[in-house]
Amino acid sequence: MSIKNIIFDFGGVLVDWNPRYFYNDVFHDKEKADAFIKNICTAEWNAQMDEGRTFAECIAEKQTEHPEFAREIGLYFEGWPKMLKGEIPEGVSMLKELKASGQFRLFGLTNWSAETIDYAFTHFPFLHDDFEQVIVSGQEHLKKPEPLIFERLLRKTGIAARDSLFIDDSLPNVQTSRAMGIAAIHCKDYPSVKAEITKLTGFVFN
Repeated sequence: MSIKNIIFDFGGVLVDWNPRYFYNDVFHDKEKADAFIKNICTAEWNAQMDEGRTFAECIAEKQTEHPEFAREIGLYFEGWPKMLKGEIPEGVSMLKELKASGQFRLFGLTNWSAETIDYAFTHFPFLHDDFEQVIVSGQEHLKKPEPLIFERLLRKTGIAARDSLFIDDSLPNVQTSRAMGIAAIHCKDYPSVKAEITKLTGFVFN
């Protein structure tokens, strides 16, 4: 195996996004906020926007389903920036070191709404500037862990699966990547990720 390309997920690897950062302040009660996110504005619901549906239509639909939470659901889009807490220093440092080495082509593959990705690019420029190309689920109307978005990545970038390595904090995404012939690392802690990169590529971090 000769890894020439490294593909990064964004949320959970390079940036810290969590709706609890916003809804803890809305409810002023972490248990109520947690219940709201687990049962109302769920990860599965948010994934619809990551796949290309608009915030407006998803919010309106959810308000119809749960009128008792109409106000809180209605805040989801305007409160979204507060859900994006900041960069993950260990992940960004790893990215920067790989980029500085000049040994790899770097790409992004993220589940992210087309309506909010520009905010992320503006506030965290490395998400755009440090990658040769970024594939955004909301723009493609496809999302991980569907095999089709990995096929879209390979086609748009022209890279070969056998020459590529993918890093993601979601195990289903990692499993699909491997099934597609793309080596993958499940990001649970950064020392382990770095050790695995070294094992697979021979690159030694400072």
